[in-house]
Amino acid sequence: QVHLLESGGGLVQAGGSLRLSCVASEHTFGSSAMGWFRQAPGKEREFVATISWSAVRTYVADFVKGRFTISRDNAKNTVYLQMFSLKPEDTAVYYCAGKRTAYSDGYSYTAGEYDYWGQGTPVTVSS
Repeated sequence: QVHLLESGGGLVQAGGSLRLSCVASEHTFGSSAMGWFRQAPGKEREFVATISWSAVRTYVADFVKGRFTISRDNAKNTVYLQMFSLKPEDTAVYYCAGKRTAYSDGYSYTAGEYDYWGQGTPVTVSS
């Protein structure tokens, strides 16, 4: 079973930046699409960004487009979410997830299609 460990969350002022990291426990990561989701208090989990196994394809939600970027380093079994120009409404617990794609360049923005999840890292943006 693949385990994911997120880090990099914390408290930041509006307009600031954070980079989240998610490290996978095994090499299966290298053949998986990865995604970032978030869940704010009292709200449902929502899609943020996804990246195919080769990083050729990426997709980010409209509400973070131009502010967040997703990337990965398969040699380090790590996926990143770089967040700029943070807003108070970005406050949430951020989760990374993996979807086994057997080296196809598919990805998904649907939480139910992901096979394994991390425990999340909280991000708080103060105004």
